[in-house]
Amino acid sequence: MLYKVDPASAVTIADQLAVQVRVAVADGSLAPGTRLPPARELANALSINMHTVLRAYAQLRDDGILEMRQGRGASVRADAAAGTVRLVELADALLAEARKLGVGIPDVLILIQKRGTHA
Repeated sequence: MLYKVDPASAVTIADQLAVQVRVAVADGSLAPGTRLPPARELANALSINMHTVLRAYAQLRDDGILEMRQGRGASVRADAAAGTVRLVELADALLAEARKLGVGIPDVLILIQKRGTHA
């Protein structure tokens, strides 16, 4: 999996990484048992602080997506996809409804962003 971060984004880099992992688990790109890159290696590859990667991994662990073991690193939990399947179903339903209404994806994204600032 290729990770990307945007230092200029209003979203923290740790959150950007966590979202990318969540999406990859949801769409099946990261299967249960898949090991994520070691924090130091990923931090070096992205030119970011290792603690930022560890913060993202800890967030994902706390959310039940990853399991972390000393000396074995972080890997996708066997049951990680269970929580994200519903989100994918909702996204599919939202896009289908938007198509019916003639609303484009950019407009849907704007709507989501606006709603996200009110949450």
